[in-house]
Amino acid sequence: MRKHDPINHPSHYILKSGIECKDVIEDMPYFQGAAIKYVWRCGLKSSDAIEDLRKAIKCIEIEIERRQKQCEKLTR
Repeated sequence: MRKHDPINHPSHYILKSGIECKDVIEDMPYFQGAAIKYVWRCGLKSSDAIEDLRKAIKCIEIEIERRQKQCEKLTR
């Protein structure tokens, strides 16, 4: 397991198994990965867990809008 490093490896982004959030989301579209990041750290970081969940929802809404616009462009 990685040693806590608040800059490079914050503990609230590392599971007990050693899996780190950034390794999971690195190849995802930005807002999709950000949503996972907020759910991942929910209740682990000193921030408000409900706020983290709301941020995740907002990121998902933005990703939905982005994908809808892509679909609209393809159907024109």
